[in-house]
Amino acid sequence: MDAPATGWTEDATHRSADATLIHRTLTEISPVADQVTSYFYALLFVRCPELRELFPVAMDTQRDRLLRAILTAADRLDDPVALAEYLGELGRGHRKYGTLSGHYPAVGEALLGALSRYATATWDGEAEAAWVRAYTTMSQIMIDAAAEDEQWAPAWWHAEIVAHELRTRDIAVLTLRPDHAYPFLAGQYTAMETPWWPRTWRHYSFASAPRPDGLLTFHVKAVPAGWVSNALVHRARPGDIVRLGPPTGRMTVDHSTHSGLLCLGGGTGIAPIKALVEEVAERGDRRPVEVFYGAHSDRDLYEIDTLIELERTYPWLAVRPVVASGPGEHGVLQGLLPEAVRACGPWHEYDAYLSGPPGMIRSSVDVLRGVGIPAERIRHDYLEELTGTGHS
Repeated sequence: MDAPATGWTEDATHRSADATLIHRTLTEISPVADQVTSYFYALLFVRCPELRELFPVAMDTQRDRLLRAILTAADRLDDPVALAEYLGELGRGHRKYGTLSGHYPAVGEALLGALSRYATATWDGEAEAAWVRAYTTMSQIMIDAAAEDEQWAPAWWHAEIVAHELRTRDIAVLTLRPDHAYPFLAGQYTAMETPWWPRTWRHYSFASAPRPDGLLTFHVKAVPAGWVSNALVHRARPGDIVRLGPPTGRMTVDHSTHSGLLCLGGGTGIAPIKALVEEVAERGDRRPVEVFYGAHSDRDLYEIDTLIELERTYPWLAVRPVVASGPGEHGVLQGLLPEAVRACGPWHEYDAYLSGPPGMIRSSVDVLRGVGIPAERIRHDYLEELTGTGHS
């Protein structure tokens, strides 16, 4: 989706000047981000109390997501293509919350109020004008994306849990049957809401390529204080109904090239990696695919049998399990996943796909760029999104 043709987006000099002013504001408020967030929501709910019902009852784990998304977008003003893509996905995704176009002005007013209160050193007439221009453009991109999406897709899907398999004491594999056709691509993820925590949505990656029977598979790890993940792992049963948001994510296979695929999956991050392997197999490609599967120990390699079976079936696939601690069985590498990848190169002719904890992705990106893979051939989703992907 293209950015709207406004004077602000077309004037690169003006945009850069606004980006500089906005970056100064963001730098100033960074040390007091929690206070800015609290004040933002206080203003929003006082001025528009009806918006409170769009948010979960308990706000402690979710309250900063809206503001964080706005600030993340604002810091990308000098990259209109990436900005439009990021905001377009947000606009489509916000439909599941019940967000309407009329809500955006109230959010903008609360944002300006919070920034003016805490960015005391950098806030002036020019900074305010820059933020007004930026937020006007950003909100319009989101409104347009939501309106376009509404023409063909529901705001959410209901899905029945038809299978629940506990792989380890804290990891479950869930199979869902959506109430309507659910189009997605291997490597993407969705937001899921459970009946036990209304209006609390968490991100989970699809663990298989699209299937003829329309079923969806997810790998969920229960984490401490993770309300949704613990409910899905320890409470959910076949017959329970959840809600799904639209598919999103950019970690999809580029089929315009025949480059090999270097896939790194840490923990439950192996789920979308498996989906990518299945998609390559279904298309009949014979491009080399190298999968590095990282975990803390052998017993945490819960999906290794499935991957080994795929490796036996497809000669173009190589699977390399990596464990951080404990004695590794035959064929299991020991150490940190990024370092294992570095030691097994060269990889300069491969496209890289990364999924896992944000820390693993950051260190892996550094390693991959260091061994000669350019940034544009390293695919993963925005780290701001990954913070909540499969970890709550």
